[in-house]
Amino acid sequence: MVKLKDLAAKTGYSVTTISRALGGFSDVNEQTRQHIIETARQLGYQPHEPARQLRSQRTQTIGLIIPANDQSFSNDFFNLLLRGIGDAAASAGYDLLISAQTPGDHEMEAYRRFVGGGRVDGMVVARTRQADERIEYLKHMQHPFAVSGRSAPTEESHFPYIDADSQAGIREATAHLIALGHREIALLLPPPELAYTEYRRRGYAEALVNAGLSYRTDYVLHGDLLRSGGYALTDDLLNRFPEITGIVCANDLMALGAMNAAQKRGLVVGHDLSITGFDDIPPAEFAHPALTTVHQPVYEIGQRLLHMLVQLITRQTQPETQILLPARLVVRESTGLRR
Repeated sequence: MVKLKDLAAKTGYSVTTISRALGGFSDVNEQTRQHIIETARQLGYQPHEPARQLRSQRTQTIGLIIPANDQSFSNDFFNLLLRGIGDAAASAGYDLLISAQTPGDHEMEAYRRFVGGGRVDGMVVARTRQADERIEYLKHMQHPFAVSGRSAPTEESHFPYIDADSQAGIREATAHLIALGHREIALLLPPPELAYTEYRRRGYAEALVNAGLSYRTDYVLHGDLLRSGGYALTDDLLNRFPEITGIVCANDLMALGAMNAAQKRGLVVGHDLSITGFDDIPPAEFAHPALTTVHQPVYEIGQRLLHMLVQLITRQTQPETQILLPARLVVRESTGLRR
């Protein structure tokens, strides 16, 4: 087991400096701190509770790091999530520190600055990925955090999270189209590296199996969660498979793009082609036609994540740390009987 004296021998700094750097004390030079944190990571150092308690003051700040240059983080879903987190943070007396970083080394360096640098009391992690190194780092550092979303279904979710049951939601949306008489139904999924992608694919597959319909891999495409991506994928699908009469989309933005692509071809959405979304962002209700979608309480999830995290930070009570919320289908005009 790696100890502080091992880090001291490796870096050349004293045990006291090592301890204060890992504890987030401001009297340690930032370059020194980052060198010590990186060495600790390389050696697999596991901080123990007395070392964590060296951090005697809280910052009253919560951290959130989002991908840079990702247009989907400027959409209504993340606006709702950030509003929920921000409003709850303000009510609890916390500031919210947000950084935009490119996923990968730059993103992880930001986590090390936030956490190892003692800048935040806790972290909110949004949009889980498969084998998510952000979560592994926070668990390794024993730093309080709460996550919007579970691990992928093939992985264990050994961390605090709040998620909506998207597998059940997509299953219900697909079953809704089947009940309307649709048999040729396509699916537009998020990128495969995202943890929730497989939940949504499974929900679609389950609805087909329950109805005795075959699962066609060529009807299932991965998109970028943007309106432009939904447009391009739908255009491609309808070029190759004009028999398709229903499309299930894994988020509302791609569904709105799919509607645009159908309408450009002269198809009447809800009559010639039925389309469903997921999230129930504000534009869904006011689209033309209004979008049938799966509602998840995004603003509430943001609020509850912050409250959970504050409880973990203050340790006043032991909160429920793994919450799966129901998702419900909202039927509007973008779906109709198969003609």
